Amino acid sequence: MSNESPVRVLYSFPHRLGAGRICHTAWHQVKGLADAGASVTVHAASISRTLPPNVKVSPTLSWGRALLPFRAIGKLNALAIHDHIVARRLERIGPQIDIIHAWPMAARQTLRVASGLGIPTVLERPNAHTRYYYELVRQECERFDIKLPRKHEHAFNARVVRKEEQEYELAYRLLCPSEFVLETFLQQGFSPEKLVRHGYGYDEKAYFYDSTLRAEQRGITMLFVGLCVPAKGLHYALEAWLRSAAHRSGKFLIAGGFMSAYAKKLSTFLSHPSVQVLGHRDDVPILMRKSDLLVLPSIGEGFGLVCADAIGSGTVPLVSDACTESCRHMDNALVHRVGDVETLAQQIDMLNDNRPLLEKLRAGCLRTAPRLTWTVVGKDLLEKYRRVIAAKRVELSAVGATARSR
Repeated sequence: MSNESPVRVLYSFPHRLGAGRICHTAWHQVKGLADAGASVTVHAASISRTLPPNVKVSPTLSWGRALLPFRAIGKLNALAIHDHIVARRLERIGPQIDIIHAWPMAARQTLRVASGLGIPTVLERPNAHTRYYYELVRQECERFDIKLPRKHEHAFNARVVRKEEQEYELAYRLLCPSEFVLETFLQQGFSPEKLVRHGYGYDEKAYFYDSTLRAEQRGITMLFVGLCVPAKGLHYALEAWLRSAAHRSGKFLIAGGFMSAYAKKLSTFLSHPSVQVLGHRDDVPILMRKSDLLVLPSIGEGFGLVCADAIGSGTVPLVSDACTESCRHMDNALVHRVGDVETLAQQIDMLNDNRPLLEKLRAGCLRTAPRLTWTVVGKDLLEKYRRVIAAKRVELSAVGATARSR
């Protein structure tokens, strides 16, 4: 296969492609690959958003408008059914595939079949090593004196850990979207050769700079977007906001749904007049364009998609050092150590008092933004595929030469 030949990709995604959160990420990843020239066949549970016409779609858990009810059969069972269907399809179409891109919790059978066929596989790792992340969240919840619901996605689940660790071993390569994710795997003893750094992006059609939406006002507007859970560090942001003088004339907007026990713990902070709890919002791009700052003080972050969105919008990120993939301190963002409330409060005050610095960082965002679009990211991922395919071919050739020499 020459560098000019289209890479034939089987993209296995066990959820509703094009919906929210990782479903949104996966949709843009597929579109970016197709735009970059890859020949992509998507095997997804279902599709909620139209893909480009050059992408082939083969649903696994839907028939027309009918969708296999995840709740009725259980989410983990639904993921296993998706995996089984993709694995059986792969047995038939293996010679037509150059590489397989799979997502967690629905890949064991597919990865085993691919290995037997000699097809290289990459497993998406949208967050840290699962065992590591569970422990990180447990420690934060313990420190904050909060108990996660038993079925919460961040609560320890032995079945999930066991299945994902099997997938780690079966995959030829693990796709790590950030240095934070990569480091968690290195700390668990994985070899650097098994880990491939890639990245996520933002949609420049949705997130863009518009100076007219930022009204002239004395105070500063800071925005948090995401799930309101301990792992995102919103408690640090609220404490820093109310320590800063910025809260006297500014606004802190919180767009996202709260875990009830977490909201109760933070009730004193949330009731402050300068804090506005907006709940889940569908107008996040507009909120970005109206805000001066985005805050994301996570204790751990797979990538921090909202940071890329903010950069594209000219909204300056204030982030922990677990969220620095797109953010560079004093260039297009301000960075603090995880849990360092004092520094975060000082940074909020600094940008509130020093508008030229705020504009300098905003200019850094807009300078960085063109390199973070899903179009650019798709081209980079396609190049990573080519390298993985080449490495696998070298390995298979070496194995074949050894066998012939015996």
